[in-house]
Parts: sequence; structure tokens; C-alpha cells
Amino acid sequence: MTAPCYSKIDNVLTRSVVSSKKFHPEFSFPDADVILRSFEGTLYRIHSYTLRTTSGLFDTMFNLPQPPRCKNGIQGQREQLGPEEYGEYEPEEIPIYESDFVLERLLRLLCSIPVPSWESYDDVDRVLTAAEKWDTPGPIASIRAVLTCPQFLTSDPLRLYVLAKHFDWREEAKLASTQTLKLNLHDAIHASTLAKLSSKDLLPLLNLHRKRRDMFKKLIDSPERFAAGNSRCGVTQLDNHTWREFKNAMFAEIDRRPLADTLGLAVGQSAEWPEAKACWEAKCTKEGCGGLNYDRIATLRQIRNCIDLLPSTIED
Repeated sequence: MTAPCYSKIDNVLTRSVVSSKKFHPEFSFPDADVILRSFEGTLYRIHSYTLRTTSGLFDTMFNLPQPPRCKNGIQGQREQLGPEEYGEYEPEEIPIYESDFVLERLLRLLCSIPVPSWESYDDVDRVLTAAEKWDTPGPIASIRAVLTCPQFLTSDPLRLYVLAKHFDWREEAKLASTQTLKLNLHDAIHASTLAKLSSKDLLPLLNLHRKRRDMFKKLIDSPERFAAGNSRCGVTQLDNHTWREFKNAMFAEIDRRPLADTLGLAVGQSAEWPEAKACWEAKCTKEGCGGLNYDRIATLRQIRNCIDLLPSTIED
């Protein structure tokens, strides 16, 4: 007769070992049939049905042929255990090479348990990477909704753009591209983030920044929009060097910060530029005239009008 697959002594030892293990308090369902072990050794007891229906990875894993298993490593089939022995059955631990933070966050999302606030892009990146590896559309969609809040949209839009392009989130990519206009993409600080983009995804962003700069230059050079820069006072041509220097300063500024939110303002940093002051103080040199060459308020308003005409997001 074949020896039984377990004994009362085995049951006592099993209960002793199980009780000494460190289970996460939120994931210690007594009737669950799967135990996941984090990189730190914390155990998460969860139902295989939950994993199978929310994760493509686990759905594939659980549908693969499984070797016979029995408690304490002795060969046997779980289905052959009686009711009493079934209650003593301890599922085999599945090692998950993720930290407790990542595993807990991901399982909370899978089980619809409230998730604490996200603190940083690093946290989001770590969980998103695991969610993608596990093929879990639900958690990815939940995180996607969070990323458009001001905390993430404005704090590091370039990083959001990288994520949006990776997951093909078109609306988020557009929102992020608009927010990147306050950045100088040529600054070395952004090099590592830009390196994560393919040339196909990087080009639309570079084009947006360049188009704003080039279109702005074309608009402020327009004689129809800024007639004073090309007009005559009687028969005397205006000395427009102050306006040209002011235009060059604005062009350099929009190249550095394509958002151009510092331009066309009566107060603020650009209003204190030497080029701006010289422009507004410039007067006609014709004897007996002495009028100001440029209407400061009207010119600033027209500069803002030009900025409003600039493209603000990447193209589809």
C-alpha cells in the first residue's frame, strides 16, 4: 500500500511554519489559493481567480500544465486530498522579483483596494513597469487617469510625454507636449529623458518647439503687424535699431522658452530688458518732432496676439 502523502506531524509542522511567515495584512485571505513572495520576502495570499482575470501573464501561467503537487513537497494531487487535509494544504509560494511597494500597489489596483496617493514619477514608473510586464490593463488605465492631474502634468511634462508615447496615449501626449513649451529641450538636464524617446516620437516635439520659434519670428518681422518698424516720419526713415535689438532679444527668449509667457508684458522680467527700455524710449530724430517711435501698449498687445497664433501642441 502506498504511504499517505501527509501525516498529523506534517500538519503540525505545516501550521507552525505558516504561522511564522510574514503575510501582508491586506493580502492574507484564508481561502486564497496563491501565495506571492516579494523581493523582501513578504507574502501575499490572493485568489488565483483574481490574478487570472486581471493579468494576462498569470492567465497564461495558470493555464500551463502544472506538475503534481502536495504539501511538504511529496508527490500527489491536491484534488485527491480529503476535506480535512485540503484545509491543511498550503499553496506553493511564487517568487515575484518586485519590491513590497510595487507588489502592494499593483495588487491593490488589481483587487480594487484603495491606493495611497502617488508621491513621484519614480513610484509611478516602477508600478507601471510591473503592470505592463504582468499585462494588466486595469491598473494601467487607473494610473493613466492619475497622470493628468496637475501634480504630474506640470511637474515633469517631458517624463509624462515619454510615458504617453510609450503607451500610445495620444491625448496625454498632446497635453504633455504643451507643458514642455516651458522647457529648453537643448538643456543638458533633459538629455537622459529625451534619450528614452524614439526618433519617431522625439521629432514631433522638436518640431513643435521649432515651429513656435520660427513662426514667431515671421510674425514680428511682418510690416503689416508692426508698421512702425518700417514706416517713415515725413521723409525721414526711422532709426529702427532699437526695435531690431528688441526683436532679437525676444527671438532668443522664445528659443529658450517656447511657451513665450514672458513676452508681450508691460511688467515682469522682459519689461526690464535693456533692449525693451531702449525700444520704448526711442524717439524720432527729425528736428522739431521728437515723438516716440513706438506705441508701447499697442506693440505689446500685438506681440501677445502673435503668441496666441502659435501652435500649442504636437500634430497627430
